[in-house]
Amino acid sequence: MLNRDDRIAILMHNGLKGSKGKTGTSLLRYSQNPIVAVIDETATDETVPALTGIDRDVPIVASLQAALAFHPTVLAIGLAPSGGRLPEPWYAEVKQAVKAGLSVMNGLHTQMNEDADIAGAITPNQWVWDMRKEPEGLTVGGGRARLLACDRVLTVGTDMAVGKMSTSIELNRAAQAAGLRTKLIATGQTGLMLGEDGVPLDAIRVDYASGAIEQCLIRHGNDHDILFIEGQGSLLNPASTATLPLIRGSQPTHLILVHKANLTHIQHFPDFPIPSLAQVIDLYESIAAAGGTFAPASVVGVALNTFSLDEASAHRAIAEVAQQTGRPCDDVVRFGGQTLLAEILKN
Repeated sequence: MLNRDDRIAILMHNGLKGSKGKTGTSLLRYSQNPIVAVIDETATDETVPALTGIDRDVPIVASLQAALAFHPTVLAIGLAPSGGRLPEPWYAEVKQAVKAGLSVMNGLHTQMNEDADIAGAITPNQWVWDMRKEPEGLTVGGGRARLLACDRVLTVGTDMAVGKMSTSIELNRAAQAAGLRTKLIATGQTGLMLGEDGVPLDAIRVDYASGAIEQCLIRHGNDHDILFIEGQGSLLNPASTATLPLIRGSQPTHLILVHKANLTHIQHFPDFPIPSLAQVIDLYESIAAAGGTFAPASVVGVALNTFSLDEASAHRAIAEVAQQTGRPCDDVVRFGGQTLLAEILKN
């Protein structure tokens, strides 16, 4: 749907400063399309680089009407509010965008094509992409990915929203720069918005979740040296159900543990402490192998999200994690993926 000439405006109210703007931030960091405006009424007096650390000079405006001055062709929903539905004033801006001739990339659970106001305003040259839809033809998983000759690298996390997708993207980029035939398998709305093949895992019925991942890997495995599978959720988070189907469906050969510096408890669940990283590594490796039912998959490195730290503190934290876990550690977004990629290629 999206083509290279499309100009994107990102709807991101309260997302540049808050925790609900992960999709929009990832589009700012990784999208190959021009981003012409960010719509965030709370941040118009600041800049994208100052708020996100992303070196992309994009104007921040207060409304969709103001964004139209920059001639976008697509509106991307870059935030995920609690409950998965946009507040009515923001939803009204989506309808305004459609009436103004923009297409819409929608990663929310709300099916906007089913809205009569939106459906009635779409012209033949427009589209509204509701990407959280279960694909047709799914089956239960059968462990078939284990038969692929390619390496299968899955990112797993100590929590949600710690950087699993960004880590997978950076490792894929590093591997391609090294001349390897690699592919990123998207498992959430952001990766799909970036143009990667995959499935919206949290829109798939749990019985078919591992099978949906398996189908993606079978589709690409024979043509690539490495498949990097975007992680979702965490085995430690009481609200997360996505990680186990990812492990079973991808039959990983390598795991990369992703953690956020100074995170001691599950975000939004302060009663749940995060164990030592050594214990988390043991947990993921044990579950991946399931007592010998499946082939072992080792955590070969730790990707540490150091966004909250200055550079000197980031290097200290990386060294401490490497010492504590006995695994190579790096912030792949900040310093590149070469260190962890080298470890993947050794094993």
